[in-house]
Amino acid sequence: MKRRTLGTQGLNVSALGLGCMGMTGAYGASDEAEAIATVHEAIDLGIDFLDTAEFYGPYENERLLGRAVRGRRDRTVIATKFGFTVGVGGKPFGLDSRPQHVKDVCDQSLLRLGIDHIDLFYQHRVDPNVPIEDVIGAMAELRRAGKIRFLGLCEANSRTIERAHAIHPLSAVQSEYSLWERQIERQVLPTCRKLGIGFVPYCPLGRGLLTGTIDTRTEWGLGDQRGNLYPRFQKENLERNLAYVAAVKELAARKSCAPAQLALAWLLHQWDCIVPIPGTKRRKYLRENAQAAEVRIEAADLAWLNERIPPNAVGDRYSAAVMATLDQT
Repeated sequence: MKRRTLGTQGLNVSALGLGCMGMTGAYGASDEAEAIATVHEAIDLGIDFLDTAEFYGPYENERLLGRAVRGRRDRTVIATKFGFTVGVGGKPFGLDSRPQHVKDVCDQSLLRLGIDHIDLFYQHRVDPNVPIEDVIGAMAELRRAGKIRFLGLCEANSRTIERAHAIHPLSAVQSEYSLWERQIERQVLPTCRKLGIGFVPYCPLGRGLLTGTIDTRTEWGLGDQRGNLYPRFQKENLERNLAYVAAVKELAARKSCAPAQLALAWLLHQWDCIVPIPGTKRRKYLRENAQAAEVRIEAADLAWLNERIPPNAVGDRYSAAVMATLDQT
């Protein structure tokens, strides 16, 4: 597996990471044995950049990843996140990035993961009630204490990124980015380039749609919320979005690769400081995704895709309530 550097502080990771959220639900039933086997195979393939969060589960995803990396910690780069409040019964609600809460979550995440430091610690969502300078200040204290190595933000706008980076250098910004979601190209990605901050796309396969395996007949399994929570998967929107997926499938067939591999290769060709984190809970898809780093994309391929796929799919990324929580410009 090829490697890339995120930011200017020395964070070196595999060119593709592994998003672990789906291993404990979110997209249907989970299988812990297969999930752990997937993490182990990722490490064996050289994919060492593993992404989780307190919010996933909540808590259970970190615990699972902790069990998976036991005995393999020295071969991994672990990223996790803080920023939500988790209430009674494990129900997440609201945002909380008060400095003491940031420090408390860090300690709790370390315990759940069974590790002595977090490699990359992200603010999961920007908290409008806490100045970003205070948040970064707390994260910098954690770094000085040896509890975290690198700092990152998720779903932050360009101004927030600039303010944060002025307090302490950021190594990575994470946001949704894929062939059908390119909003960050307007301001966020140029800001990262200017400041020397790496970029980590989540949902690089459009929550599975860019794999070419989903259509209007797809029945969502128990616990899979895509048909309900994400407007792009709702009937009229899905029908229109599938036309864009058809273009990905057509070019992938011409290049003798899977649609998912083409979508990931497209991202890798956007900038050498981009590291996508496709999520999967099965070894079969992990192996397929890993091969994307070897797919060659020519300028003509990029132009062909840009002509056929608009910068944004039909429908919002999230429900209106969730969209309102994002730090948008």
